[in-house]
Amino acid sequence: MYKNLIIVGGGFAGTKTAQLLEHTLPPDWTLMLISQENFITFNPLLPEVVGASIMPSHVIAPHRQMLHCSQVCMAQVSEIDTAERVVHYLGEGPGTLRYDQLVLACGTNANLDVVKGMAQVALPLKTLGDALFLRNRIIARLEQAELQPDPEHRRWLMSFIIVGGGFSGVETAGELVDFLYASLKYYKRIRREDLRITLLHSGDRLLQELSPSLGKFTLRKMMDRGVDVRLNARAVRVTDRDVHLESGELILGGTVVCTIGTQPNALLDSIPAMKSRGRLVVNPDMSVPGVEGVWAVGDCAAVINEADRKVCPPTAQFAEAQARQLAANIISHLATRPTRPFQFRPKGQLSSVGHNKAVAEVLGFKVSGFIAWLMWRGLYLLRIPTFARKTRLFLEWNWAMFFPPDISHLGYRRTQRRSTLSQTVPDTRAPSGQGARS
Repeated sequence: MYKNLIIVGGGFAGTKTAQLLEHTLPPDWTLMLISQENFITFNPLLPEVVGASIMPSHVIAPHRQMLHCSQVCMAQVSEIDTAERVVHYLGEGPGTLRYDQLVLACGTNANLDVVKGMAQVALPLKTLGDALFLRNRIIARLEQAELQPDPEHRRWLMSFIIVGGGFSGVETAGELVDFLYASLKYYKRIRREDLRITLLHSGDRLLQELSPSLGKFTLRKMMDRGVDVRLNARAVRVTDRDVHLESGELILGGTVVCTIGTQPNALLDSIPAMKSRGRLVVNPDMSVPGVEGVWAVGDCAAVINEADRKVCPPTAQFAEAQARQLAANIISHLATRPTRPFQFRPKGQLSSVGHNKAVAEVLGFKVSGFIAWLMWRGLYLLRIPTFARKTRLFLEWNWAMFFPPDISHLGYRRTQRRSTLSQTVPDTRAPSGQGARS
C-alpha cells in the first residue's frame, strides 16, 4: 500500500520542495501538492505588472508544468487533523486526504489592519489579482483626471501614496512613476506637475536590508525621478481622501498602495505547536516539535539559520534554500538516517528602482545603476521555469524598453444574459398585424 506525502502551499518553498522530492522519494510513496492557485507567483515581478512592463501571465507558472511525477490539487485546505493525520479541503466540494508525512508551506497573508482605515481604503500588492486591480485603478485615475475640469481635483486624482519603503514599495514606486510619465503623451489635459507620487517609510533609510550607501543611491534616484520620499514618516490613519502621519501632517491622495503588514495563515491555528509571531517554531531540521510527521518551511515557519543563529527572513531566496535542505531531511528521515539543521549564507539582494536602474549587493559587492538592473533582470529570467516562458519574458522586457506601455483598462465586463424566465418561456404572441395560425 502506498504512503502519502502532502505539501500544503504552492509558493517558492512548497513548489521547490515538491520538485526535489518527486524524483527522490521511495517507490512506495506518492507526492501531492495542494495549492489554492494552480500556479506559482513570482511576487518580485508584480510591480512590473502594475507598471505594464510585462504581461500578467509572465509572472506566474502553472504547477503542472513544473511538476511531472506528482499530483497537483487546486483546493483550499480548511483544517488539518494532526491526531488522525487527515487534511480537510474545499474544492468542488469538501473532501479529506490522509497523509503519512505533511509539509506546511502555506506562507503568510497580507495584514491591512496595521494602520487604521487601511483595510477599507488601501490597495495591497500581494497577489496577481492585486497587481491587476492596481493597474486598472491607475489607468482609471488617468481617464478620470483627463475629464476633470477642476485642477485641484485633477491633482488629487493623480496623487498616489505608497506606504512602505522596502523592496516591494521601492519597486512599485519606480514602476509607477515610469508608467505615469510614459502615459502622459496620451492624456493631453494632464500635466506633469499634476502627478504626485509619495513614498512613505517609517525607517530612516530605504531598503534597510541593503547597505546604507545603496539606500542613499535609491533615495537619490527616486527623488531625481520626482518621487516625494518621506523617511521617518509613520502612517497612523488612512481615509478615502488622505493619509494621516504620526507627525500630524496630512498627505492628500486618490490612491493608497500598501506594501507593509503580514499575518500568519489561519490554517496554522489547527496545528498544536508553539508559534512565534504567528510562525510555527520548528526544530533545526524544520520538523515541527511534538507533532509527528509534520514539517514546516518558508514564510510560515520560524526557521533558525545555523550560519548566524537568527530567524530566516521571509524571502524567496531563503524559502528555496530551506526547501533544498528540507527535501534532503525528509529523505534521510524516511531512510532512518540523521537529519541536518538548516544552514545558509545568502548570496545577496537586488531591487529595481525604476528607469532601468537597480541596486544590488551580491557576494559582498555593491552595484548600482544600469549594470545592477541587468543583473536583477538576469536573475529572475533564470528563475522563470521552462524555456518558452523565459523566451516570452525576455522578448516582453526588450519590447517594453523601446515602445510605450499598454494603457488598456483590462475590464472583465461580461455579456448580459437574459433572465431565466425569458430563456425558458417561449413568446407565443403573433407579430403585429397578423393572426395566430391554428
